[in-house]
Amino acid sequence: MNVPSLPVASSEPVSTQGVIAAGAYVDGRRVANIAISEASSWRAKPGHVVWIGLHEPDMALLGAVQKQFDLHDLAIEDANNAHQRPKIEQYGEALFIVARTAQLIEGRIAFGETHIFVGEGYLVSVRHGASTSYTPVRERCESCPRALARGEDYILYAILDFIVDNYSPVLESIHEEVEGIEDDVLSKPISKARIERLYMLRRDLLRLRTAIGPLVEVCRRLEHDELSMVRATMQPLFRDVTDHVRNIQERIDSMREVLAFAFEASLLVGQAQETAVSKKLASWLAIIAIPTALAGIYGMNFKHMPELDWEYGYYVLLGVMLASCAALYWRFRRVGWL
Repeated sequence: MNVPSLPVASSEPVSTQGVIAAGAYVDGRRVANIAISEASSWRAKPGHVVWIGLHEPDMALLGAVQKQFDLHDLAIEDANNAHQRPKIEQYGEALFIVARTAQLIEGRIAFGETHIFVGEGYLVSVRHGASTSYTPVRERCESCPRALARGEDYILYAILDFIVDNYSPVLESIHEEVEGIEDDVLSKPISKARIERLYMLRRDLLRLRTAIGPLVEVCRRLEHDELSMVRATMQPLFRDVTDHVRNIQERIDSMREVLAFAFEASLLVGQAQETAVSKKLASWLAIIAIPTALAGIYGMNFKHMPELDWEYGYYVLLGVMLASCAALYWRFRRVGWL
């Protein structure tokens, strides 16, 4: 399949809007802040690594980056369309990696994407949507030149590890809310608003699990496949990221189970409370039914009725009513209906 190359007008300067950082490194130390148009010349120097960070670049900027590193057209097309699932693809001697990012915004999980181009002597990251800046990654790497000197595959590891680490604050916030729901579920019936919140949390957690699940396969390939741009000494680090992703998956599954239990338990509590109310109503109706029936019978005004002319009939009837009601009340209290 032949895809036409994306045109980049060489006569017009490329806008720097969308470029977060662009630097050249030697032995783990930044030696220059570079322009996009200088990237290929710096990369060609022995021992140099070019690290470029972009945030929601336009097509002209992506085209300029493509020209500097001879990136594949399909990879550039994917990087421009921020609706990709996590994946890893190899184009010649370069890798193209997609990872999903997540942030908690106004109680809902918002998702973004990071596209990473990595090859010999360079790494380019492209952020879209909800995502924490990778400036802390760059600062942490620059603070440890010995680690950064490992090269572009170490930068790749640092970014992936940072992405996975940023799932934890999202899960911690949700976990606190889930614990609050779990504590309240047995003390009071669930409201409509709480039911909607439970549903949204379960749906967001499912979306998060779906978003990070393919990262296991991405890290597995980086860990096991014979990729020329990933050295064997780096594979244990990618194994650590894989374990971290699996741990996140287990936490998500655990919270989804807790939310499911909370929802079911709340429904059971609500049903139990409705049953208790029904029992109380039935008990009082049974108690009231006896005097109502007796009063109705003796209030029919027939001329010939038993005990109608008896001197103590009225008092006996009241006594029967009170005794019957007291007996029923005692019985219902004993069985727990009242």
